[in-house]
Amino acid sequence: MAQMLSTQPYKGTRDFYPADMKLRNWFFGRIRRALELAAFEEYNGPMLESLDIYIAKSGEEIANEQTYNFTDRGGRRLAVRPEMTPTVARLVAAKMGELNFPLKWFSIPNLYRYERPQRGRLREHWQVNVDIFGCDTYEADLEIISTAVSLMRAFEADESMFRVHINNRRFFNDVIAAIAGTDAEGSRKVSKVVDRRNKVTREAYEKDMAELGVDADKLARIDALYSMSVEEATALCPESRGSQELLELFRALRELGLDKYCVFDFGIIRGLDYYTGTVFEVFDEAPENNRAMFGGGRYDNLVGLFVKNANISGVGFGFGDVTLENFLVTHKLIPDIYASGTKVLVTRFDDVPYARYTALVAEMRENGIESSMYIGQKKFGKQIDYAIRNNYSHIVVMGGSELASGTLKVKNLKTREETEMPIEALVSFLLA
Repeated sequence: MAQMLSTQPYKGTRDFYPADMKLRNWFFGRIRRALELAAFEEYNGPMLESLDIYIAKSGEEIANEQTYNFTDRGGRRLAVRPEMTPTVARLVAAKMGELNFPLKWFSIPNLYRYERPQRGRLREHWQVNVDIFGCDTYEADLEIISTAVSLMRAFEADESMFRVHINNRRFFNDVIAAIAGTDAEGSRKVSKVVDRRNKVTREAYEKDMAELGVDADKLARIDALYSMSVEEATALCPESRGSQELLELFRALRELGLDKYCVFDFGIIRGLDYYTGTVFEVFDEAPENNRAMFGGGRYDNLVGLFVKNANISGVGFGFGDVTLENFLVTHKLIPDIYASGTKVLVTRFDDVPYARYTALVAEMRENGIESSMYIGQKKFGKQIDYAIRNNYSHIVVMGGSELASGTLKVKNLKTREETEMPIEALVSFLLA
């Protein structure tokens, strides 16, 4: 006997039944509205990209291990996109002479990464990407961070629920060089150790630092930075361009009243080497889900992967639907989206012509009322049960006797109230 095929989706991916899609469409709809209100424009790109752009960005080992990649029949090395940043950099590079800078773009693509599935991380996910290209000042950083806050507030989250942790890679490199006496490459290596500081034991952290020439005295001076305010920390390296960017950014955040959502955090590094200035991560403040949900920062060199001497700066962030849903569930921010609005089922009887029912449904749809006629041959009680289980708000009852008298009945399934009316009054009743 042939073995039956599995009904389970591929490991690390999900099936989306209609109820799941309703939730996803609800929160992506809110995100789109918030971004469009801030004048961001939506773009997209192909699911397949050249593997070379991920190698150029992250290195061959990471690109090969973390992507689904293959060689096509033409001998080209391709990858199913694991992220969107290289794609948007390519799009900007392709038409940089035609585009009107600064650009404010966003996308919500699905992405694939070959990694171990865990809470908040799957092999397939959808990610909101928000970027600004062509603005070299802190103003773009401010716009991106304020946009991240506005997306959280679009779901009625307040400052008790999340916090934006902010640092600056230029400042980090300069202050590490000043304390540890390292060059740029040494600062980069130290940043890798700092980035995993909370993921290893203190003993392992000290050992890794010692191997980079950071002795106990230097390490104590670095550790002190974690408890400093932005003013105290930048005072250690006042000539750094990163220090000035941090001070300007936090001044503007205070002026906008956004400082209640934001905090300086020297431990925020964003491990990818392409970040060059402001970096940030948004943390869930709930004890049961206390983790970084998403983050981003300034990356001034990516367009240069495609066009020599492009010199187009970028700053942006991306966050996945899995972590967003975890946040919304944790803080009970998902309303009853399944029973909201008017949704009408027209029930059927054998003594009424089929065309009379279809005419009712057509009239309701023409007037913007979500509606459907029951299809199939089931008793009236089964039709009612179908309406309830599928979150219909009303049913329309029109049997032979009602049709003969030119009337019908509308029943509200929530209140159980039933109203009789002329057939031609149905639409105005439901709209009211």
